[in-house]
Amino acid sequence: MASRTDLANAIRALAMDAVQKANSGHPGMPMGMAEIALALWGNNHYHHNPANPHWANRDRFVISNGHGSMLHYALLHLTGYDLSIEDIKQFRQFHSRTPGHPEVGYTAGVETTTGPLGQGISNAVGMALAEKLLAKEFNRPGHDIVNHNTWVFLGDGCLMEGISHEACALAGTWGLGKLTAFWDDNGISIDGHVEGWFTDDTPKRFEAYGWHVIRDVDGHDVDAVNAAIEVAKAVTTKPSLICCKTVIGKGSPNKAGSHDSHGAPLGVDEIAATRAAIGWNYPPFEIPSDIYAEWNKKAMGAALEVSWNQKFAAYADEFPEFAAEFKRRMAGELPTNFADTVAKAIAETDAKAETIATRKASQNAINLLAPHLPEFLGGSADLTGSNLTNWKGCVSLTKDGGNYISYGVREFGMVAIMNGITLHGGLRPFGGTFLVFSDYARNALRMAALMKTNSIFVFTHDSIGLGEDGPTHQPVEHVSTLRYIPNMNVWRPADTVESMVAWSHAVEQSETPSSLIFTRQNLQFQVRNAEQIAAIRKGGYVLRDCAGTPQLVLIATGSEVDLAVKAAEQLAAEGVLARVVSMPCTNVFDKQSAEYKAEVLPQGVKRIAIEAGHPDFWYKYVGLDGAVIGINRFGESAPAGLLFKYFGFTVENVVAKAKDLLV
Repeated sequence: MASRTDLANAIRALAMDAVQKANSGHPGMPMGMAEIALALWGNNHYHHNPANPHWANRDRFVISNGHGSMLHYALLHLTGYDLSIEDIKQFRQFHSRTPGHPEVGYTAGVETTTGPLGQGISNAVGMALAEKLLAKEFNRPGHDIVNHNTWVFLGDGCLMEGISHEACALAGTWGLGKLTAFWDDNGISIDGHVEGWFTDDTPKRFEAYGWHVIRDVDGHDVDAVNAAIEVAKAVTTKPSLICCKTVIGKGSPNKAGSHDSHGAPLGVDEIAATRAAIGWNYPPFEIPSDIYAEWNKKAMGAALEVSWNQKFAAYADEFPEFAAEFKRRMAGELPTNFADTVAKAIAETDAKAETIATRKASQNAINLLAPHLPEFLGGSADLTGSNLTNWKGCVSLTKDGGNYISYGVREFGMVAIMNGITLHGGLRPFGGTFLVFSDYARNALRMAALMKTNSIFVFTHDSIGLGEDGPTHQPVEHVSTLRYIPNMNVWRPADTVESMVAWSHAVEQSETPSSLIFTRQNLQFQVRNAEQIAAIRKGGYVLRDCAGTPQLVLIATGSEVDLAVKAAEQLAAEGVLARVVSMPCTNVFDKQSAEYKAEVLPQGVKRIAIEAGHPDFWYKYVGLDGAVIGINRFGESAPAGLLFKYFGFTVENVVAKAKDLLV
């Protein structure tokens, strides 16, 4: 039987060899956390099945300090996942299954994409919350079908990032007793020893959050870490932080304990010295069979899943409707006849013909959809009354459950937690804030798109139209920059019907997040026929056409669509034929066929784009010979109507621009 020392050193060897072969990577963390990993994975605290990485009741494991990805890859390889030694050899190479940082969807067993520090622990908070809420909803006496833990490795860098404060404070408030984090307290970051920039009393900080803290654990003593895990598991009312003192690059004679081992290969000579120092007498990438056998968790995983399947079968016999709903939700499927629900909601919205703010139209859409989507988990970053993200019958989240989250003033944490909830499965989160504060959440929004989650982000107060709060709250560049995020659908609807379509389209996505952009001020309802309503889903369509071949196309979004309609009417009165195109989602419009796009935006016809945001984005549609009416400076504090006039969003200005363009 392989010794514990050999089991831990197998991780060290794979990490230093893969990083050396790639000539790139971070060997220090995997070498320093090897015994912690052995205590968690080797002692079967971590419940998983290598043969089925998507088993619904598996534990979730997150490496928040994602630069140490080789630790995770080594564990996945050793325990029997579909990750071969050849995959390990291809670490950080083009199109490999072992990218530089863990990426969900690339590697079996990786639950979330990490690397931007602090987001992994925040995702894990979302995963643990999802487990707790689903357990509350689906478990019945004698039938605990949702019952698993979330485990997180994190380092000093994660704890320095502000997002960790946001998310971990909420984890304590919510009493997430099945969340356990292991702090790799090695005192090193890229710039060296952290005493000059990280002197927090981390245990006290987490105790103040409401966490259960286990201090001063020797992270290289498997028994000590194992004992700490047992204590953490026994505390079910609070999340646990296990503070593990470690040595970065443990085993390296000349680079252990130094930032030299953090983010660069050890070098051929130092690796040879390390092999000698730790007694690892095997060539690169060679793992003895007895070590493989000791690490292998296929039998354990199969037994765990078989046992759970039996429990679920008994549950399904007694509660067939709950079982069917659980399976639907975990599969990410929409309810039966959801298309009919959407069609009815759109028809009802159109029939009301309301002229209201689109933030209110958004709330109306939520109210129409929520009764048919029990997986909805709404929320806002302390702006519920402004975002209007709550709905009739929603229940504010407490330790005892709920389906509406008050995140507090934590935009970044909110979005990262939502990402974790989405990745866990079974719930569809949406969360709101003012559009201008999307900047606070920017990297988590980017991660949502990168990970192909289908989270829904609600951004209200979308322009100078919010008025008196002034330039600090008036977004200018935000809609355009959100559109630049690959795999992000950005909707800026013009009225109630477009808002309803935007919501339904966002809900229907399976691998694309959506940002829904809404106004504070009322917007004029637009009359459409059935064909036009259907075309909204294409991202852009002809809202008002002219009698004959258009001389000009006016393209607009959101609050500027009605302006375009009125300007077209004025132009028609003066003998100019203008078409109005509403383009609520450029990202979706761009994916339409060339034929459809040419129908909407015919070639050879001059174009003007109108949007109360930065103009540069729109030249891709109007060309250098077109015009854009936008804003390329910060706003002012004044009533909305005055501001729109001051910045040129008037019929007179659009008509003048059109005439200039057609000369």
